[in-house]
Amino acid sequence: MPVIVTIEIPGGTQEQYDETTRLLMAAEWFPPAGLIAHAAGPDESGGWRVVDFWDSEDDFRAFMEKGRSIFDREGTRTVLPTVMEAVNVMVRPEPK
Repeated sequence: MPVIVTIEIPGGTQEQYDETTRLLMAAEWFPPAGLIAHAAGPDESGGWRVVDFWDSEDDFRAFMEKGRSIFDREGTRTVLPTVMEAVNVMVRPEPK
């Protein structure tokens, strides 16, 4: 079942996000199995928010385990994600 995962990173910065993303994308296992879509940006409190869509919560948890050393290295605080069932996920089709 698809899920929506929201992660709030209090005090997170775009620089941390950019470097974490660069390291993740360089990993041999990237893109991770089950990732449907990803979005991130600053939140209203001055921190950072990530919203992902995954095929399943298990896929998301496997990604977090694989990326743990990268998240730890970049000083991203350990936060509890909010995971909720997605009744529907639509993405824009690639142009033909």
